Amino acid sequence: MSGNWTEQHIPDQHGRVAIVTGANTGLGFETARMLAARGAAVVLAVRDVEKGKQAAARIAGDVTVQALDLASLDSIRSAAADLRAAHPRIDLLINNAGVMYTPRQTTADGFELQFGTNHLGHFALTGLLLDRLLPVPGSRIVTVSSVGHRIRAAIHFDDLQWERSYSRIAAYGQAKLANLMFTYELQRRLAPHGTTVAVAAHPGASNTELTRNTPAALRVPASWLGPLLTQKAEMGALPTLRAATDPAVRGGQYYGPGSRGGIRGYPKLVTSSPDSHDQAVQQRLWTVSEELTGVTLPLG
Repeated sequence: MSGNWTEQHIPDQHGRVAIVTGANTGLGFETARMLAARGAAVVLAVRDVEKGKQAAARIAGDVTVQALDLASLDSIRSAAADLRAAHPRIDLLINNAGVMYTPRQTTADGFELQFGTNHLGHFALTGLLLDRLLPVPGSRIVTVSSVGHRIRAAIHFDDLQWERSYSRIAAYGQAKLANLMFTYELQRRLAPHGTTVAVAAHPGASNTELTRNTPAALRVPASWLGPLLTQKAEMGALPTLRAATDPAVRGGQYYGPGSRGGIRGYPKLVTSSPDSHDQAVQQRLWTVSEELTGVTLPLG
């Protein structure tokens, strides 16, 4: 298409059910708001239900709230059971929620927090909801990655949980690289079914609460340069929305801001790092993720 892709390009979403994780603030909130404005029935899947209700009250349209803590497999299983009971079909699953640059912490199941929340939590949720998506023609699973997937990023199979040493930046890079590798491997396994596609997106540098754990050494330069380099959450959400709704999107694609090195701008088709396309690592990560979460995705 010619011109800049904006909120106005989102097609009519009436009759579609969209689940957006981490939708009470920032990118997730803007994603949910714009989908609801186009007529989708939107579920805000959030850790803090009270904040979710406050967010829902600010969105016009068909919006409900679902408790979901991606740092707990018990919570993920409970949320998936609730969602399956409420929704015989799901059109959009948007794996948006995440944590960034946190001090080393572990999830309820003992996973390093960034890897456990950003990747394993969404892997498990996707697996538990997949049979609600597969029968629906045109359904999509959109997973939000980051330019951080290029920064000190590798899948450390010898120490996935960072028990021997910990770098909050490298751990974030691993988690965001895992998001992309999951998307690409998921798309390969979905392709024979011909109904659901997996797509990835990234928001560039967006001004959201996600940056609250930025290391002190980076905080001062960020405060100077932030207004020049970052963009508002409603712009940062556009790549996700394009990945979720543009009829021209194909499975396995990756969308992000189109200018300034992918930091800001209107969404377009972008490329990810060579490492993210290593199929052997993708398949190994898939197997390890199934083992760690206990969730086996019903695909070949």
